[in-house]
This record gives sequence, structure tokens and C-alpha cells, in this order.
Amino acid sequence: MKKLAVVLVAGAALLAGCGGSGTSASSPTSGPAKPSGKVQVLYAASLENVMEKDLGPDYTQSSGVQFEGTPAGSSELVSDIKGKIKPADVFISASTDDNAGLMGSANGDWESWYATFATAPLVLGYNPNSKFANDIRTKPWQQVVTEPGFLLGSTDPKLDPKGKLGAKALAMENLPVTTAQVFPEEQLVGRLSAGQLDAGFFYSSEATDAKIPTVTLGSVKLEATYTVSVLNKAPNSPAAISFVNYLLGSDGLALLRKHGLRLQTIKVTGSGAPSTLQGVLGAK
Repeated sequence: MKKLAVVLVAGAALLAGCGGSGTSASSPTSGPAKPSGKVQVLYAASLENVMEKDLGPDYTQSSGVQFEGTPAGSSELVSDIKGKIKPADVFISASTDDNAGLMGSANGDWESWYATFATAPLVLGYNPNSKFANDIRTKPWQQVVTEPGFLLGSTDPKLDPKGKLGAKALAMENLPVTTAQVFPEEQLVGRLSAGQLDAGFFYSSEATDAKIPTVTLGSVKLEATYTVSVLNKAPNSPAAISFVNYLLGSDGLALLRKHGLRLQTIKVTGSGAPSTLQGVLGAK
């Protein structure tokens, strides 16, 4: 009888183990796959501070997905995406014009939709140690930038929306585009801080982040419009969707606001946005 009892207990344990195994195997199919690996985000370099110091690390900590960001001029990033120079899951631009360059069959169908989420006015940031600093604070900017010896910096209009806006601001004041020297977007803050420039065109948010004093452009009202999209050919779509959900969720928006961006009602252009993004795309 003791031997029979042992056999019955062992059999019951074996059946229980099989049942448990079956339940475990089926559980992963009960919902969407959890994002993993890394998310590759190509973004406008004017957002480098918020992306690398706050938003990227916070996203990685909360999701377990590695954030890998590449900052550059938005137009330059469009060329990199189309040329397949660097794999990308998410594209964050400072101008809707650049998103248009990724949409449609003629542009490789890299994007079918994008969402606008924030703006930042164009301002003139200046070095407080510049010999022209007092003039910048007290005189019309369009007059000061033409003074002998004044060094004004901007980004390349062919590669960066900020450069286009800077050129437009000069044109609106009947000043030649050559009034400003051209530098890569990711170098402009450093050159100003090092005293290599007296002033430069910046977005208000990046100037706030870098603690650069600014003056407005008076009657010239121009601004960046920030957009985000998951690329159609994203190597890691689950991670891309997870990142955009974080960016446009309450935590991400709080960080954007902290870094001086002006949040706006989220507007989606195009169609085909993933259904798992409808919660944030339909909010605010």
C-alpha cells in the first residue's frame, strides 16, 4: 500500500507540472510583445540636452529599452534616413517640411504619419562677455549684427530648419544671408560659449537649457515646430512605439516643459499611426 501511495503522489505531481508548463507557455501570446533591445532615435540637435540628460535615460530606466540618440540638423537626418546611413526607429524633427521629405513613394515611404507636439520661438542668443553685449541688449538686433567686427552664427539652411529660419529672419530685415557664418547645429552652442561668436540664432528652449541670454527678434516671429514619427522601416517597431508613448505621455511632456519647450495640442498629419499610440496621439 505504501508503494502504491508513492506512485499515485508522483503521478499527481507529474500531471500538475504538465498543467503548469502549458499555462506558462501560452501566457506570452496573451498580449503584445514587451519592447526590448534598443531604440534608435534620430532627433533635431536643438533637443540634445533634454534627450541625453533627461528623457533618454529616464525612458531607459522605466522601460529597460536602451535609448540610442543621434542629434543633427533635421534636414541632414532626412538625408541620412533616405540614404540608409544609420538605422532609425524614431525621427524627431524641428520642421514639418522635413517630414514631408520622407512621405510618399517618391521619398521611399519612410513615413506615413507624424505628430506635432511642441514649438520654440527663434531668438538671438548672445555671449554676455562679448564687447557687443550691451548693444545687443539695448539696440535693435538687426542694427547690431551689422556693426563692424560682429560675429553672428547660424546653421546651414540646407541641413537644418533653424538655419532656414535664421536666413528668413535676415531676409525679412533686408539683410544678406552672409551676415551669419554657418556652423553645424551641434557646434553652435559651444562656439558661442567659447567666445568664437558674439551671437547666434537659437530656439528659446535650447538657449534656456544652455543658460544663454537672449533677446527677441522684435517683429520677426518665427519658430520651430517639433514632430515625431515611428518610421515605417523601423528595425525595432515595438521599442519605437514604446518610446513615442513615453515621449508624449505625462512623464515625457513634463520633461519637455521643464526644458522650455512650448507644448501644443498634439496634431497628427497623415494616416496609419499604430493603434497602440492612440492614447497619447489623441490626448492634449
